[in-house]
Amino acid sequence: MIVGEKMTAITGSAQSAVGRRLGRSGLDLTVEACLAAIADAGLEVKDIDGLSTWPGFAEQPPGFSPVGAPELKEALRLKLNWHAGVSEAPGQFGSIFNAVGAITAGFCRHVLCFRVLTESSSAGKASVMGQGERVDGWSKYMVPFNALSAANWTALFAQKHFDCYGTTREQLAQIAINGRKNAALNPKAIYRDPLSLDEYMESRMISSPLCLYDCDVPVDGATAVIVSHIDAAADLRRPPLRIEAIGSAHNSRYSWFQFDDLATQALRDAAQMMWQRTDLKPADVDVAELYDGFSFICLDWLEQLGFCPVGEGGRFIEGGERIALDGELPLNTNGGHLSAGRTHGFGLLHEACVQLWGEGGARQVGGDPKVAAVAAGGGPLGGCMLLTSSQ
Repeated sequence: MIVGEKMTAITGSAQSAVGRRLGRSGLDLTVEACLAAIADAGLEVKDIDGLSTWPGFAEQPPGFSPVGAPELKEALRLKLNWHAGVSEAPGQFGSIFNAVGAITAGFCRHVLCFRVLTESSSAGKASVMGQGERVDGWSKYMVPFNALSAANWTALFAQKHFDCYGTTREQLAQIAINGRKNAALNPKAIYRDPLSLDEYMESRMISSPLCLYDCDVPVDGATAVIVSHIDAAADLRRPPLRIEAIGSAHNSRYSWFQFDDLATQALRDAAQMMWQRTDLKPADVDVAELYDGFSFICLDWLEQLGFCPVGEGGRFIEGGERIALDGELPLNTNGGHLSAGRTHGFGLLHEACVQLWGEGGARQVGGDPKVAAVAAGGGPLGGCMLLTSSQ
């Protein structure tokens, strides 16, 4: 039996300008990325018959999701057979998974998927959670304890890992240091200056054990990818990147703090599902683009995806050699969210496409990579996929 996602492929991918406080609207950036992705695939706007985004338009927090599917449909005058923009999905890649489902169901052939943020330009506009309003919903379990940020919540997961497995800050630092080395080769990256271990260790603490360099960089920017039916992809400009397998399962509590194991988050279930839907193994992966909104989440993905045993992530990345561009598992080759900017998973997906199409330039992984693992999300959100190239 051919699982549904194998009937789909990524046929185009592009980014808008990415930067700090660009002063451009979210729609402007989105249109730029989407038109470039359509052209990248060798399609025309009239060929797009599906549109998908996550989480859809949201007024709060400012800049987190300033454009929804209806607004982009009107801007591009799209004639659609299907569209979706919903927040209740397996995180950032929910729009990709929805597109896969719509294509395999026969609703559409070419789906334009996008993610846009203007968090840098919106900095300072957001209020602190629980300030000036009645505390209710899930926040009532956090605000009284001054746990106001995802940095606080993720720090708890990291500390659990440190306590259980002996992970150290010196080991975790390699996620940020490796990302900065790769960012130096990426013209779009926000931070490109070298980062030393001493600088990392001496930086200010944000929420112990996470320091400044463990936290991603808010930016303005949009990323778009085209997901197509494999039969419609053969004659396009790009060699199709088949979606070999996806992972979207979530079997634990939907919460930031009530998992059966805090050190695994929702990542474990998604990763297990993905490997159950393919004959490929972790050793077959040539490049990994794993969510690093916080450095610990990236380390956790390494473990849950089976690149090293659970509890061994710190030792796996120690020294940085294994995850370097010329290592056994090149990781976050564009610099990741910690240095290239918080493009919320989609930037990593775009980078996986760049690598599999052999267009990474100075940061291109050697050996003609054929398989990429891509993952996004943390806490109660988790989604991952394998992309394969036949070129």
